Amino acid sequence: MEHLTPKRKLTIMIAIIFAMFFAAINQTIVSTAMPTILARLNGMDYYTWAITIYMLTSTIATVLVGKLSDIYGRKPFILAGIGFFMVGAFLTGLSETAQQLITYRGIQGVGAGIIMATAFTAVGDLYPPRERGKWTGVMTAVFGFSSVIGPTLGGYIVDHLAWHWVFWIFLPLGIVAFIMILTLFPKVDRKASESIDYLGSLFLTTTIVPLLLAFSWAGSKYEWGSSEILWLFAATLVSLLIFLYVETRAKSPVMPLSLFKNKLVTLSNVIGFLMNFGMMGALIYLSFFVQGVLAISPTYAGYVTMPMSIGMVITSALGGQLISKTGKYKRFALMGMPIMVVGMALMIVMNSVWMAVLSMIIFGLGLGLGMPVFSLVVQNAVPHKELGVATGTMQLFRNMGGTIGIAVMGSVLSSSLKHHMEDAVKSGQGVDFSKLDPKVAEQLAAFQNPQMLTDQKKLEAIHQSLPQDLQPMFVKLVDSLRDALSSSLSTVFLVGTLILVVALVLTFFIKEVPLRTTNQTPLTEVKNDKEGAPRKIGEPASD
Repeated sequence: MEHLTPKRKLTIMIAIIFAMFFAAINQTIVSTAMPTILARLNGMDYYTWAITIYMLTSTIATVLVGKLSDIYGRKPFILAGIGFFMVGAFLTGLSETAQQLITYRGIQGVGAGIIMATAFTAVGDLYPPRERGKWTGVMTAVFGFSSVIGPTLGGYIVDHLAWHWVFWIFLPLGIVAFIMILTLFPKVDRKASESIDYLGSLFLTTTIVPLLLAFSWAGSKYEWGSSEILWLFAATLVSLLIFLYVETRAKSPVMPLSLFKNKLVTLSNVIGFLMNFGMMGALIYLSFFVQGVLAISPTYAGYVTMPMSIGMVITSALGGQLISKTGKYKRFALMGMPIMVVGMALMIVMNSVWMAVLSMIIFGLGLGLGMPVFSLVVQNAVPHKELGVATGTMQLFRNMGGTIGIAVMGSVLSSSLKHHMEDAVKSGQGVDFSKLDPKVAEQLAAFQNPQMLTDQKKLEAIHQSLPQDLQPMFVKLVDSLRDALSSSLSTVFLVGTLILVVALVLTFFIKEVPLRTTNQTPLTEVKNDKEGAPRKIGEPASD
């Protein structure tokens, strides 16, 4: 599609941005509304599944559609993604039970995964890597913008309107995006020589599903060493071995293993995994700090994380423009990664809402500079015929990084919290339940859960409902729990900082290959060497 006029490309990009924003805003608008929605459906016990099902279906769709779009073109899949998402959103709004909501959220996840996979790849069809930087920055900014307005809008809707409108309010935007893609996006012919790797797709799915379920449930629903989690990891390992065997023999593998022989692709995927690991830790656990330690209501807690999104919007847009102008990208990654490290390091020592806001601003500025770079590196390092599968694989690693990061940091939090609570008891600052009357101990035992600290109104109501003689002990318990949570979250942010430091070190090993000025691969440049740089046939690979 490189031959299209600049005006036609621009109109297609507007259509892609509409589709991206439609998917992104519908993800972020739900984040603050979902607990209230499930409570009204009497389904709070299913909260984890409402989040997990969307993650599973979107991740699987992302990686499977990557290869299929290389065969059939991007247009049918973007249309299918928007269609799935609209149907899922409409049905979710009609849900009468939590089980129905979970099912329809799964359909939404399929649509979201398809849109995300094909939209970023379609930009690669329209523009060569040298021009692609500015649009990659714009696409990242779309995510940031949706993160700014989505949570606040979702909270407003469930407070003032029927909750169904959380899922329906942006359906007209989906219709507009569908029509724009249908009428503006060019259709390409199927690659006749390519076949579909059904076996590879099956075993890739059976590898991803148990792996993500294991990390989602470990430490929350089941213990890490429980038989359920061990069986899920075992199923992952068996499926992975079968998948690797199948892919070595497939004519047109769903995830070509040759991709991982390319250092640029492998390094970028690992860095993307680590960045999402740290980013999810910043978002999830900083909110926990603001609500649980600083005692700020959930509504205002959203405003604390908002500066990160604003910072990301600004630097991703500016960074993308500068990459396209200069043709250089590594310097932006090397600027963004240290800024992210500084932002998360500040979270270790923060003790006020202003320090939390400052850390979010710094983290967002770094994220906006660094995140788009690695998408560009991967797409520049592979032949255009592998653009879809390379982009899908990159997004798979990012999704898994976020999921695994939340699970690992959650386990770090639980372990550290237990240790700090024991220390508080030994020092006399905490409540020693072994010295209390059994009935009193039973009454207060339920208040050792740190989640209790996030609802200040409920906390105060419980305090006032207790007998006078128990109220001082309750205050002491809450104070010691708050101190322990603060120290434990510092440990969580320390782990996140160390993870980002590893990502920063790996960034130095990224080799800066000149950004191609065309998507067309000359006959003399049909191979990429192991560093990702194009080389002529017969020319030795770089050492």
